[in-house]
Amino acid sequence: MSRIHFPHHSPWLVVAALVLSLALAGTAQSPTTSEAPAAFTTPSGCPDGPYPPGISSCSSNGLAEPAGDSFTDDQEHFEEQETIADGLGPIYNEKSCANCHQNPVTGGISQITELRVGHRDSFGQFVNPTIFINNGANSVPSRSLVNDRAVCAQAQERTPGSETIRTFRTTTNTLGDGFVEAIDSNTLLAIANNQPSQSGGRIAGEFIQVPVSEAPGHVRGGRFGWKNQHASLLSFSADAYLNEMGITSRFAPTDVTSVCKVTSDPEDHADATGLTDIDRFAQFMRATNAPPRDTALAVTADAQAGAQLFSAIGCNICHLASIATAPAGTVINGGALAVPAALGSKVIHPYSDFLLHNVGTGDGVVQNGPADTANKMRTAPLWGVRTRDRLMHDGESLTRNEAILRHAGEATFVINNYRSLTTTQKNQLITFLNSL
Repeated sequence: MSRIHFPHHSPWLVVAALVLSLALAGTAQSPTTSEAPAAFTTPSGCPDGPYPPGISSCSSNGLAEPAGDSFTDDQEHFEEQETIADGLGPIYNEKSCANCHQNPVTGGISQITELRVGHRDSFGQFVNPTIFINNGANSVPSRSLVNDRAVCAQAQERTPGSETIRTFRTTTNTLGDGFVEAIDSNTLLAIANNQPSQSGGRIAGEFIQVPVSEAPGHVRGGRFGWKNQHASLLSFSADAYLNEMGITSRFAPTDVTSVCKVTSDPEDHADATGLTDIDRFAQFMRATNAPPRDTALAVTADAQAGAQLFSAIGCNICHLASIATAPAGTVINGGALAVPAALGSKVIHPYSDFLLHNVGTGDGVVQNGPADTANKMRTAPLWGVRTRDRLMHDGESLTRNEAILRHAGEATFVINNYRSLTTTQKNQLITFLNSL
């Protein structure tokens, strides 16, 4: 191992060495696991070409498709532009999944944000607002999301002055999310339990369990969304279809308002294959490859030094380099899904623990978690972060250095370690981030 130079009089050398040894030990594969495939293989409009450098022709991770289905069919549904006749609205944010998940390929991230608002009651607890529309004649009750668009002027939402908690949320990457869904909940719980001892008691990720839409009465470890509000990709798909596009399905069968509504609920119907749109959305995300590294940059001396610094100062306690999925056949999602062969026993490199932390950037909103999660956010997975120009949950940080320095709370000692690095070392760490 190459020696890392730290500034003189650094009180965290012993801790850093321990963290680094733990990190390197945790990346070893067992004989029964293999690397998850990583590539940008979902260019917009598959299967049309040609493709630019770094983008491969349309292909999945090998996930078996249902009878009559194909990966490109699922991608087409993910990219399909919905209309009012399809059930779009009455209030919505976008017309397709791909409009919010399209950089650099379908399923990635974007610059698009959603608006969340609310207020605190007399006990300091978060309260979802009631938003009045149609000149006060109708309302959208108990919903923190405020949609930016409507199919008619009467249905347009506007934030009341009473809602003093206000935040934007950037859209998240969905590439490789099938592997994330296939992580055993006990794996995430074990990561949470290990963090206090790794950090001298200063970092303690919160593991929450949330309802699984396709398995009524069952809960599972949350892992999707900025608040870990979903545990399965089918639950996530149904929620996004309703709240981002205003289209109802079997798991979210009622629209949030009937103002200007011209269709009947639920609006998402099965096609000739027996699949609905939300089934196809979930199948597409499960079949995508993980975001790949910039391999040319990753092998440079600066990126390799930056990787060691990333671990040494403690970033990897939350941004875990490697996690293994559950073995194929493991029953997950409340019994609704068995881990497919293409997703089982795979090592992924998400650079996240998929836990909730208070790092000083919490937005005050509670979703599917206890009250103490108001100021906690899911650790942002850093795979594919080189394709993002607006950073953190709200997109308000524009440089890697700014995003790092915004961390506080549980991450305060890590950021103090970062501040103690030399300018050269900081640049090396950022070069490593730019390789992800």
